[in-house]
Amino acid sequence: MKTNTQQLQDFSTQVRRDILRMVHAVNSGHPGGSLGCTEFLVTLYQELMDRKEGFDMNGIGEDLFFLSNGHISPVFYSVLARSGYFPVSELATFRKLNTRLQGHPTTHEGLPGVRVASGSLGQGLSVSIGAAQAKKLNNCNHLIYALLGDGELQEGQNWEAIMYASAKKVDNLIATIDLNGKQIDGTTDEVLNMGSVRAKFEAFGWDVLEITAGNDIEAIIAGMTDAKSRTGKGKPVCVLLHTEMGHGVDFMMHTHAWHGKAPNDAQLETALAQNYTETQSDY
Repeated sequence: MKTNTQQLQDFSTQVRRDILRMVHAVNSGHPGGSLGCTEFLVTLYQELMDRKEGFDMNGIGEDLFFLSNGHISPVFYSVLARSGYFPVSELATFRKLNTRLQGHPTTHEGLPGVRVASGSLGQGLSVSIGAAQAKKLNNCNHLIYALLGDGELQEGQNWEAIMYASAKKVDNLIATIDLNGKQIDGTTDEVLNMGSVRAKFEAFGWDVLEITAGNDIEAIIAGMTDAKSRTGKGKPVCVLLHTEMGHGVDFMMHTHAWHGKAPNDAQLETALAQNYTETQSDY
């Protein structure tokens, strides 16, 4: 193990502070899903993925990650910066004009760690499948990881991609679904009930597992290690990650209201007080 659980938890607390301060500074952004996926992305980059030094777009010789639900860019940017891809101080430029840290990740400014523009929902899985097939063509045995939102699955392009991945035996791909049950206008059941996401993926020929405690680092490590062990066996792998939107900030949890709303000054102070670590290093 590269790091212990407490180190990963402290890292997550720091990332959570970054998310809150970033969206507050510009009074815009998406804190809810970012907070919910913090432990997952921290653990993925700090513990699970095989990454090489530096960054190049071809990605040969390392695992690759694609963020499909690009609106949770605050957590993505923070994890990338604190994993060494670009200076942490650059987080202060989030969502400002002519900067590299736009509201949805883009590639035209060359931000290290970002391999595809995302946030137009439903497209990230298609890109991930292409990258996974490129790995096979290049005889590169590393894996492709993708993260999608559950509300995002209401987009039809996903299901073409899901069908294609199993038909073509894209078995070097692990697609994780952030299953928090909430989206911008309410719960996913209220907006467009999808029934059993697990049953759908299985019907489309995927190997599916669930991480029921999606904000618990040890559960994430165990679940994703299991997912990795299932690759290379003829089926793409789907992980259903049960998270809580707004996790770690009590007044943001158990509601969709903070999907895309920034905290005011008083709310920021309350939220930061709930996320304190002696090792914190705010930008």
